[in-house]
Amino acid sequence: MEEKYSLQSKDEFKSVVTEQCNHLQAVFASRYKKFDEFFKELLENAEKSLNDMFVKTYGHLYMQNSELFKDLFKELKRYYVVGNVNLEEMLNDFWARLLERMFRLVNSQYHFTDEYLECVSKYTEQLKPFGDVPRKLKLQITRAFVAARTFAQGLAVARDVVSKVSVVTPTAQCTQALLKMIYCSHCQGLVTVKPCYNYCSNIMRGCLANQGDLDSEWNNFIDAMLMVAERLEGPFNIESVMDPIDVKISDAIMNMQDNSVQVSQKVFQGCGPPKPLPAGRISRSISESAFSARFRPYHPEERPTTAAGTSLDQLVTDVKEKLKQAKKFWSSLPSNVCNDERMAAGNGNEDDCWNGKGKSRYLFAVTGNGLANQISNPEVQVDTSKPDTTILRQIMALRVMTNKMKNAYNGNDVDFFDISDESSGEGSGSGCEYQQCPSEFESNTTDHSGRNANDKANHAGARVGAQPYLLTVFCILFLVMQREWR
Repeated sequence: MEEKYSLQSKDEFKSVVTEQCNHLQAVFASRYKKFDEFFKELLENAEKSLNDMFVKTYGHLYMQNSELFKDLFKELKRYYVVGNVNLEEMLNDFWARLLERMFRLVNSQYHFTDEYLECVSKYTEQLKPFGDVPRKLKLQITRAFVAARTFAQGLAVARDVVSKVSVVTPTAQCTQALLKMIYCSHCQGLVTVKPCYNYCSNIMRGCLANQGDLDSEWNNFIDAMLMVAERLEGPFNIESVMDPIDVKISDAIMNMQDNSVQVSQKVFQGCGPPKPLPAGRISRSISESAFSARFRPYHPEERPTTAAGTSLDQLVTDVKEKLKQAKKFWSSLPSNVCNDERMAAGNGNEDDCWNGKGKSRYLFAVTGNGLANQISNPEVQVDTSKPDTTILRQIMALRVMTNKMKNAYNGNDVDFFDISDESSGEGSGSGCEYQQCPSEFESNTTDHSGRNANDKANHAGARVGAQPYLLTVFCILFLVMQREWR
């Protein structure tokens, strides 16, 4: 009978804990699914919108060069799904390739070799043929995509952590305490008397001691998620970046058209005069590549809707509320288990409950949460020297994800966070060209290296100046060693 009740009490405990955790896991799983679907659909719609607009505006000319734009969206999708893309380099490459194509189109009377076009692409940054659009768009895309991808990752990590931690395996001491709490009252004929609330609390804190240690890192993680959520509502809103991306790219193309003469002259000066095409081919080339089309934007009602009309703001508002509710979940778990009527009497029924010995008030104080506090637990013997390895792994997973969140909050992608070369911040998602960042987006992002441009220049100068000195030292050492060998 005792063995039967022991197994039954253990199953009841695991069932109540699982129910509490399953609800939280379902919240994160459903929100992750919604965000993931939204982001993917947003990218699909942005690509479709650009394709439809450019076909109507530039026609055959766009169709001949459409793979350039398909590659852009392919890389953006790959970054969101896999993350193994340097966004900044990819966008620089897109504009360089676009310049090569357009330069050939606006100067269709000339023949350009691949080497010449490669020289042309080197002038992208210097000449700014597309105006300020590439710089602004690179800034907006890197920050928005880093925040969106990291936030979705965070929801998935939260879901997985809850899933793994919710699988509890009571120790022998915990099982013995559960048996005493739930069924030993039956031996005294107190079948309907439920355990005292504080009595239950001490046993749950002993049985869930390792879960309690998760709480601190979990709360830090939730706070970081809320910070990134604020960014998604404001300057890092991926919806406000991707929705008008077709308009922005077309603005850049028109800017190149308007400045094509000046840009061409400067390129010819830098790369040398190009070779003219034969007379017969010039007229045919011009007719084939006439680039006089002007951009004609769609009306708003023609734009496709995303995620069945759901906006990013609605999704973020909903998940922020769920995140706030999830805070302190693990420290509250013992109390929430005891709040279940199957496990204990209500808080107001302190004198008419089972205290482990009889029907009377429970007199012991309730111990704190976490492994270290269980030394003074009067109900459950807990080995405080052996933390649960599963819990430790989840603490580490939360810590890593929290750091990613903090980087995403500042516009930095941790996967491409370049700490070499004096932390120049030139990796993907490095945020922005920091001097312009606050005025343009009203954010507090700063250079993560903690140095301004002058400091870096001075440091670089110091390194250059030190080179002759180091060379002299090495020469002296070599002569000394040579004498020793003799």
